[in-house]
Amino acid sequence: MAEIERESMEYDVVIVGAGPSGLSAAIRLKELDPDLSVVVLEKGSEVGAHILSGAVLDPTGLDALFPDWKDRGAPVTVPVKEDNFLFLGEKSKIRFPGWLMPPLMSNHGNYIVSMGNVCRWLAEQAEALEVEIFPGMACSEIVWGENGEVKGVVAGEFGKNADGTPGPNYEPGMELHGKYVFLAEGVRGSLSKQVIQKFNLSEGRDPQKFGIGMKEVWEIDPAKHKEGTVTHTMGWPLNGNGGGGSFIYHAENNQIFIGFVVHLNYENPHLYPYMEFQRFKHHPAVADLLEGGKRIAYGARAISEGGYQSIPQAAFPGGVLLGCSAGLVNVPRIKGNHNAMKSGIEAAKAAVAAIKGGRSGDTLADYDTALHAGEIAKDLKRVRNVKPLWSHYGATLATALGGFDMWVANLTGWNPLGSMHHAKTDAAHTGKAKDFPKIDYPKPDGKLSFDRLTNVSFSFTNHEESQPCHLQLKNPDVPVQVNLPDYAEPAQRYCPAGVYEIVEEEGKDPRFVINFQNCVHCKTCDIKDPSQNIDWTTPQGGDGPNYPNM
Repeated sequence: MAEIERESMEYDVVIVGAGPSGLSAAIRLKELDPDLSVVVLEKGSEVGAHILSGAVLDPTGLDALFPDWKDRGAPVTVPVKEDNFLFLGEKSKIRFPGWLMPPLMSNHGNYIVSMGNVCRWLAEQAEALEVEIFPGMACSEIVWGENGEVKGVVAGEFGKNADGTPGPNYEPGMELHGKYVFLAEGVRGSLSKQVIQKFNLSEGRDPQKFGIGMKEVWEIDPAKHKEGTVTHTMGWPLNGNGGGGSFIYHAENNQIFIGFVVHLNYENPHLYPYMEFQRFKHHPAVADLLEGGKRIAYGARAISEGGYQSIPQAAFPGGVLLGCSAGLVNVPRIKGNHNAMKSGIEAAKAAVAAIKGGRSGDTLADYDTALHAGEIAKDLKRVRNVKPLWSHYGATLATALGGFDMWVANLTGWNPLGSMHHAKTDAAHTGKAKDFPKIDYPKPDGKLSFDRLTNVSFSFTNHEESQPCHLQLKNPDVPVQVNLPDYAEPAQRYCPAGVYEIVEEEGKDPRFVINFQNCVHCKTCDIKDPSQNIDWTTPQGGDGPNYPNM
């Protein structure tokens, strides 16, 4: 095929992703230097369409960006009034006393929000500063400079046939070049993954760890709704099968945000995270809350859980990693949006100083230093042992040891357990199917629990079917020849959208089928596949979920 010719546009800073980190960076760039040209490229059909988060927002990031955010009308209006932490048995619940919890775990002063709506509001603030924002523009390739630096990205390529060749309505997209490129793609971004590998940004760091978070929005009986109430649980139904827990947040308008997180370092390949979530909703305490209500939205996404030990070098020649692309989630607090926003602010400061100094395309070392030594590092260092403890010792012992470590760190800034480490990737943790029992999951009842495909319809996901499959197999034989006999092909279960299935027909060999139209862009397959055979790439712009209020 002949080399594709593309037009190009020049900017001072190109930002990939209109999440909290990318939009915060864009805003601060224009505040520091209104003459800078700044563009934000978003693969979702609109800003917020691909944003999914719990979310209880620590407002410190928003405070740093806009001290007057309340006067500006930010959609951050539901303060946390009540904080609950429960350990569940199959029919029972035990409440952890608040005084046992380290102060950093308190949600006093935080807010229950839809981060999708927060990002829509941030986009309005950015556009008021003359930031250019282009939704529906998936960034499919990196443009490399003469010296191997990141020079820009290719965005807006449409109309390929299923085999990858240009179709009759093919649009080659454009190259958007910048003095610096900010990658704010979220967890396991496709471009970020390339950059981390090319520049060895994770050298000397622990493997990144992940969880899969699934979320539903429900409208419940007003008599049961308690606006501002936050509840987290651990224990049943996962018990010894894996780590994780739930959240239930009472938002406004009689809505609750209910979700379940499963750590992806689980060993039993028969584990079915989505069905663990559905089973959780049948716990008496949860079922009573949901009965009489209705589910109105569903979605899922991976969560970075490695913590401070797993943050890669975040600056590279020509650009930086922001937010979840760098892995800035505070795992025990289940919060990362505040750090994402702060990372965008720090990157903007470093880029403005560099551009004013006549630099471009080099490594913004000041940003990496700020990330590893500033407020974000302080937030993450004091909780850095919680996830490794959970991985090594299980939930019960880890809760006690992690609580002790956090208490001392909260009071003194010193972690008595030092720095524990992650030994291997989540994919490498997956055990052989023969070594673990199958897990019997009850059939969804259609009232409290739902099958995957029904729930995916509530994510409002759509992909143009004639385009190439964006879930690419490095070796198409591996799913049937390796993963099926060795691991019972766990892609059938770890995907929260029913993308992957093994089809067995009488007299025929099993087939591995990829229903990419269902994909909600959570990236779990790219992370958990035991053979590391699946490469998540961007579909054409605008495709994927269309989350209304996540």
